[in-house]
Amino acid sequence: MNMASHVRILAWFNIVMGGLGVLFAALTFAGASILPAILEAVSGEGAYVPAQIIQIIATVVVGVILVLSLPSLILGFGLYNYRPWARILGIVLAAINLLNVPLGTIVSLYAFWVLLKPETEALFKETAIRPA
Repeated sequence: MNMASHVRILAWFNIVMGGLGVLFAALTFAGASILPAILEAVSGEGAYVPAQIIQIIATVVVGVILVLSLPSLILGFGLYNYRPWARILGIVLAAINLLNVPLGTIVSLYAFWVLLKPETEALFKETAIRPA
């Protein structure tokens, strides 16, 4: 298998991981929207948790998930189209995602293997030279 195929596989890994993150953010937001009603129904008046606090926490969590997921989507599309900036972004995100055990670590190690090869570097330089 040539390095162009490995770059495309890495692109799809990043698109899927970023998409799953965005999906998880949407599910978290939806769950946080109905959580105040569930808590009020279960606990009654005794243990009331203000809905505003739940919404603030949910907004922060969703924001963090989106901030971590959207770069993976952008990277996936950049790698798929062999954009020169995507190789650098891929190396940076691979270093950050090493802490995302176990799946992020595996994908990061694969990303380092793919993106640091001289053949891959040449592939991205050839794409940058070609006119659009």
